[in-house]
Amino acid sequence: MPGTEGFSDFFYAAPDGLRLHVRVYGEANSGHWPVVCLPGLTRNARDFHELAQHLSTGSNPRKVIAFDYRGRGQSAYDPDVSHYNVGVEAGDILAGLSALGIEEAAFIGTSRGGLIIHVLGALRPGVLKAIVLNDIGPVIEPAGLAHIQSYLERAPKPKTFAEVVNVQRHVHGQDFPALTDADWARMVGALYRETDQGLLPDFDPKLVDTVASLDLSQPLPALWPQFDALAAIPLLTVRGANSRLLSTQTLDEMRKRHLGTETITVTGQGHAPFLETGSLPGDIATFLDRAERHKENPKTRSGPEVTAAV
Repeated sequence: MPGTEGFSDFFYAAPDGLRLHVRVYGEANSGHWPVVCLPGLTRNARDFHELAQHLSTGSNPRKVIAFDYRGRGQSAYDPDVSHYNVGVEAGDILAGLSALGIEEAAFIGTSRGGLIIHVLGALRPGVLKAIVLNDIGPVIEPAGLAHIQSYLERAPKPKTFAEVVNVQRHVHGQDFPALTDADWARMVGALYRETDQGLLPDFDPKLVDTVASLDLSQPLPALWPQFDALAAIPLLTVRGANSRLLSTQTLDEMRKRHLGTETITVTGQGHAPFLETGSLPGDIATFLDRAERHKENPKTRSGPEVTAAV
């Protein structure tokens, strides 16, 4: 049963035995798909707390499962850094769903989480009933990845909460002028954990090595074949208007290839939009309800393009 904060903790074994963690919000609701939330590269289940509360307690409440990948949050760190890749992580997600008895669900993927959804479409397409891609697509812009490399490699080590907030504002403020003080504080609370040495990012430091080793002088592989395989699945793509990772050209091509694609552009935010801000929780809930109504014939959906302000 959910605890006082609206969720319960669930631990399970990955295929290689590593102990992994998920948060479970709400209860299964007959007739409504559960929702699986997959965070970004160095992020964790806490990123989805407010959105998960909304989806699990709304007019059509859904069970929501938010994952901590290996090496993040409450999941165990992997002694083999090569296992920090989307293929292994996709296998971990399937193992977690099996342990929870979930055969199909709607998926929300932020950044790396969206890449994992592409892999899941190749491994087990039947598990995907609807998809929300948060600022990610089949093409990753090198400039956006270079920005991620830069701030991960050169990240300062602030000790107090206020110092961390100031650092995050300095690094990301230009891309996120719409965020409030409360938004920045919530971001820091989700990304960092308290230790005897002060606040530390809540992920295995070796993750930085996996990004630093990327050669951005070479074109990054595109995932168009994997994306095309998702064409029959209802899709909502959220893009930050200031995103450096998902270009408007890629978004336009996604709409051409997936005729039912719905899109939301979030003004005043970059990579990746905070899904708990503004109208986004309601927009996502409405998309999921609409996808269920048209699940027998997803091509009948209109695929609107919307601009959302925070």
